[in-house]
Amino acid sequence: MKKVLITGSRGQVGHCLNDVLAERDDVDVIAYDRDLLDITNESQVASVLTELAPDVIINCAAHTAVDKAETDVEMSYAINRDGPRHLAQAAASLGAVILHISTDYVFDGDKAEPYVETDTPNPKGVYGQSKLAGEEAVAAHCSRYAILRTAWVFGEHGNNFVKTMLRLGQDRPKLAIIGDQFGGPTYAGDIANALVMMMDSFTGPEQAGVYHFSGAPHVSWYQFAKAIFASADEHGVLPQIPQVHEITADQYPLPAPRPANSRLNCDKIQQVFAIAPSDWQSALENIKQYG
Repeated sequence: MKKVLITGSRGQVGHCLNDVLAERDDVDVIAYDRDLLDITNESQVASVLTELAPDVIINCAAHTAVDKAETDVEMSYAINRDGPRHLAQAAASLGAVILHISTDYVFDGDKAEPYVETDTPNPKGVYGQSKLAGEEAVAAHCSRYAILRTAWVFGEHGNNFVKTMLRLGQDRPKLAIIGDQFGGPTYAGDIANALVMMMDSFTGPEQAGVYHFSGAPHVSWYQFAKAIFASADEHGVLPQIPQVHEITADQYPLPAPRPANSRLNCDKIQQVFAIAPSDWQSALENIKQYG
């Protein structure tokens, strides 16, 4: 039986991953959040993983507060760089596979086309910089690894754009949503399934590397919001549907810069692992569970 350790098990993806693997009788799942395993603590990671001896480590732990990261620099790097390094070092010593989640924020967003895995990263903010450092740490310390870059994650658990829209739509008749930033909304459950498929198919260092996985079709935040409210209207989730109008990112300044282009090319993961992009439109069909 394969022993799988999930870190960050209470996050959006970690929660879904635990649900997916709990249905399997060929996997022994160990789901740890920070209260049981602080990945920033190198000695704790080494001792706990030596005791658990997992075959696979799936790291869902991350500091994802993008704006807060601009001032909480030390914590961002501790969780997003040092934590993955500690896990990768432990994985290497155990001969385990490590699957690590990263982000579109490693890119500056200035490219006209969707980003491929070989494009040179150039993160603009602390969050993206710390996540890129985490990617580099994993690749440097373990030969049996895969990094999954994703974007615009949403799901039934945790905080995300879908939940924010539904919450604001409860009492606001009008909403202004950014229309000049584009990406692929990605359902957390689909990320979990993709990680499981990668785990099941991973044979060795020849498959090691970075993979992109996000949703299709690509849309702007404005278009995503319109789709959310259309589904909310169809399923009777809100008492009334707000009017949504489009603004530019310049009209809604935030502490941390966002990539204007967060579109990820997902051809590689389809070719290597036969994993199709996330169908975010279908995921909105269960919108009643996002409340």
